[in-house]
Amino acid sequence: VAPGFVDIHTHYDGQVSWDSVLEPSSNHGVTTVVAGNCGVGFAPVRPGSEEWLIALMEGVEDIPGTALTEGITWGWESYAEYLDVIGRRELAVDFGSQIAHGTVRAYAMGERGARNEAATPEDIAAMSRLVREAAEAGALGFSSSRTIAHRAMDGEPVPGTYAAEDELFALGRAMAAGGAGVFELAPQGAAGEDIVAPKKELEWMQRLGAEIDCALSFALIQVDADPNLWREQLDISAAAHEAGSRLHPQIAARPFGMLLGFPGHHAFTHRPTYRRLKAECTREELAARLAEPAVRQAILSEGDLPIDPNKLFDGMFALAQNVTERLYYLGEPPNYEPTDEDTVAAIARERGLDPLAAMYDLMLEADAGNMLMFPMFNYSNGNHDAIREMMTHPAGVLGLSDGGAHCSMICDASYPTFLLTHWARDRHRGDKLPLEYVVRKQSHDTAQLFGLTDRGVVGVGKKADLNVIDMDALTLHAPRMAFDLPAGGHRLVQGASGYDATIVSGVVTRRHGADTGARPGRLVRGAR
Repeated sequence: VAPGFVDIHTHYDGQVSWDSVLEPSSNHGVTTVVAGNCGVGFAPVRPGSEEWLIALMEGVEDIPGTALTEGITWGWESYAEYLDVIGRRELAVDFGSQIAHGTVRAYAMGERGARNEAATPEDIAAMSRLVREAAEAGALGFSSSRTIAHRAMDGEPVPGTYAAEDELFALGRAMAAGGAGVFELAPQGAAGEDIVAPKKELEWMQRLGAEIDCALSFALIQVDADPNLWREQLDISAAAHEAGSRLHPQIAARPFGMLLGFPGHHAFTHRPTYRRLKAECTREELAARLAEPAVRQAILSEGDLPIDPNKLFDGMFALAQNVTERLYYLGEPPNYEPTDEDTVAAIARERGLDPLAAMYDLMLEADAGNMLMFPMFNYSNGNHDAIREMMTHPAGVLGLSDGGAHCSMICDASYPTFLLTHWARDRHRGDKLPLEYVVRKQSHDTAQLFGLTDRGVVGVGKKADLNVIDMDALTLHAPRMAFDLPAGGHRLVQGASGYDATIVSGVVTRRHGADTGARPGRLVRGAR
């Protein structure tokens, strides 16, 4: 029996308005989610700018814009009104939210804010009022993005990416004055695009944290450009804690990257035969046609069609043709700490095939639904030792699951089950972690960061959010693509078995992995 898990890094901001279950998080023992991360969200919104916010979320978080357009109910303008609308929802989990820099900037500054122009003192005052009002209404924190890896569908970086220190400090002060407790951000260089900026970012973050006496949580992953930079950032965070600033690196539980396969993105997306069949066939028909030898030969022998430079994701996945030494076969149950022998290149050599042919055949498995792992981050050493060091650092907090986001590329909302199976029970390529430690890291510690002191532990007088788990039977299944979002939108989901029951506020919401239909989950407000 364990506390319900508290996932502090999700993007269910839109999905919560139409979906009461909030899978895939809710089927991995999560009983509380926090949205509004990375500087993107859906409130405040000026009437008429809804589609712009959707395009921003689609670009940054890879959530199908058609699904958001059809699914979001809207009915709000201010952030307080957004919380009121969500507050009337009955959910399978509790839902908390942060006010996002991107929406605040666009609301206060219009086109100038959206295009990352410098903010005037008047702009900063207007944004500060919005942030303080949101915190007073119940926002759990404020979030921003400063990495150029986060872009809208038109290629423009998230509003606030280049915000000057006076703007950042003013918004941090407004957040604290309104009663919210966490300043969350994706810092400059977070994706390895700059290896000098991350340490510079920590300098101002340390000063801001000391001034406003609030926690700052920033994304931290290992990048190939400097595989040891993360350790320096951890050391700076530890020193900041000793000096009175609460800097919390937000870390991932496993390699951070993309899943490639025929249901989503892959190396053959731009081949003429594949394009034609995808346009002509149903999903079931396409899977059957891809398995035909003549179709396989045609696709493998073709070159790519021209790539549209105006499409954000177009061409990104053609890279898979050149990374077969870093593209891994996952299997069932999935192995997230594979060896060199598990790469597509190694499998190709073993089978006497061209790497692209081996890739094609591996993706054909499971009725053309098999996904391959391309770890862009957290796997520079080819194992999980760096991740383990991050996870055991006293300042580190578990996050970055991106539940509800990156629908065609990532399914890390399954972190809770992975922590229990891989880290506490099954790891064989290095040291494991104690079961009670991985439970605490994703329940007590994540809840405490956001001041949710009523949950995260099993105790008298605390909220009855619980998991009953059969640890011997607990299994994380392979990721698969589902087509169940509004407008037929797709998303990667990952199942789990071994959860006998998940309980929210004393009510069983899932029994043996199945949704019971109970909806005791509610909006979680902060200061108010």
